[in-house]
Amino acid sequence: MIPAHWKLIYENPLRCEEDVNGFRAEGDAIISFPQQRLRLASARDAAEGQQANFVLWCPDNFPADVAIAWDFRPIEEPGLAILFFAAEGRSGEELFDCALAARNGPYEQYHHGDINALHLAYFRRRWPEERQFHTCNLRKSYGFHLVAQGADPLPGTADCVESYRMLLVKQGGSIYFSINELPILAWQDDGEAYGPLLGAGKIGFRQMAPLVAEYANLKVYGEE
Repeated sequence: MIPAHWKLIYENPLRCEEDVNGFRAEGDAIISFPQQRLRLASARDAAEGQQANFVLWCPDNFPADVAIAWDFRPIEEPGLAILFFAAEGRSGEELFDCALAARNGPYEQYHHGDINALHLAYFRRRWPEERQFHTCNLRKSYGFHLVAQGADPLPGTADCVESYRMLLVKQGGSIYFSINELPILAWQDDGEAYGPLLGAGKIGFRQMAPLVAEYANLKVYGEE
């Protein structure tokens, strides 16, 4: 599903500390590499609620039309994993602009704060209803707009013996997501119902405690 004429514009194996130099954590994250893969966990107890959750942002800005691929493996659940993409200030500010309100992990700061973003929740196992019926959810903010859902094929951690390849493609108003080349969801943003189309911006990995998960082989494709 990556357009044939797009090229690799960013690559990061996420294998060691040097690979995440410049990455920015919002919230209290534990970052380690026990298997030569980026492992993320919360430094706080899940009983602290939203204060225990965090986001790890890649420092690069990426174009409006982009394909993002990464390996994901959940290690300990329950919890929840989200990819933020096309993230920037609501008036077009760079995401880390000091004029924007400070962020430190609670989800409301990301859907009703100073930023716009798209949110792909691709591993949702925090609450009983999420564990009983597995779905992937796509949301758009500003706001908390649920714009698309698809079935989540990932097993629980007890049966998860390898990483899974995630692929997200954003082209114009079209968004497509697959896991191991299995189509999961697709959505066409008309640029009206939930606000204007979102363009260039940053990507970030979000986790809800007490999830422990690993990430590797981050690749981003676009037009040169």
